[in-house]
Amino acid sequence: MKNLTRSVAVLLAVCLLAACGEDKEIVIGVAGPMTGSEAAIGEQMSRGAKKAVEDINAAGGINGRKVHLNVADDACDPKQAVTVANDFVSEGAVMVAGHYCSGASIPASDVYADSGIVQITPASTNPQFTERGLTNVFRVCGRDDEQGPTAAKYIAAKYPDARIAIVNDKSTYGKGLADEFQEALHKLGKDPVLVEAITARETDYSALVTKLRQANADILYFGGYKTEAGLIVRQMRQAGLSTILVGGDALVTEEFWAITGDAGAGTLMTFGPDPRLNPKNADLVAWFRKNNYEPEAYTLYTYAAVQAWAEAARKAGTVDPRKVADELRKGTFDTALGTIDFDDKGDNSSPGYVFYVWKDGKYVYAD
Repeated sequence: MKNLTRSVAVLLAVCLLAACGEDKEIVIGVAGPMTGSEAAIGEQMSRGAKKAVEDINAAGGINGRKVHLNVADDACDPKQAVTVANDFVSEGAVMVAGHYCSGASIPASDVYADSGIVQITPASTNPQFTERGLTNVFRVCGRDDEQGPTAAKYIAAKYPDARIAIVNDKSTYGKGLADEFQEALHKLGKDPVLVEAITARETDYSALVTKLRQANADILYFGGYKTEAGLIVRQMRQAGLSTILVGGDALVTEEFWAITGDAGAGTLMTFGPDPRLNPKNADLVAWFRKNNYEPEAYTLYTYAAVQAWAEAARKAGTVDPRKVADELRKGTFDTALGTIDFDDKGDNSSPGYVFYVWKDGKYVYAD
């Protein structure tokens, strides 16, 4: 029955794509947490995708056809992500920019694979997203098996005598990142003094703070999202702990500082090079700021995901997902992230990770 359902979905997608004649708009989607604790990220993604589509259409569209964007909320929930993916199939989407949470992207990718839809995530970093042999999945961001080791090397070099605790939020992203960090740390000859898991969406982390105090932890490496990270930092400072929290790319939003206030100062995190600082993006960044929006974090990453797809479709001379996917794997693309290309798995060949530190409500490059 499951295979039959998938076959029907594929047939429906093909029929819808066939119905989209040369005079019809091309449907694409953007999916992320438009509601819930990660809604700020969802807004970044939707704004980036909308601007990309606006610019594509202003330049004549794709092979003479206009692009129409549908925005969907997965709330970072795996089941809701699958529902969103099936909705995109029924809407005739040929490409989806998304999702954000790896725990949402991975199950949704199975639906897209069955239906032949190109999926380019700007944010999902769990390695398993591209490790399953799917030909339609891509990411413009990096992977946690690069992000975790980058953090481990930095901490081992900058804080050689630090006592390190590792905590994750049990999510696909959070646990995966923390595990990669721990493995890399071990290879560098260092092991944590404490390894713990928390339950996301709780508000009281005093028990964890007590354990950090007892372990005399100098560094807390946290695999998880900005809400929990912010609450933990704030509660550590309230308890008099000076432990430095180090996190991943999920902390790259000013919403983190809104949670911590001045307590967030000194928090470290890994992310790709800031595309806002690329002179080639000056006009694009200025447009967002003129419209009272700061294009931080995944705004320009999502813009770049749509850019790469559009350029591949132009090169392929069609929006047929299989031909576009083939073009994505063999071409190079000029995007807001710079010139990118994808390897055989669909990963960005050279995303790179750098360190940032929170100061005065902003994140800046760390020393």
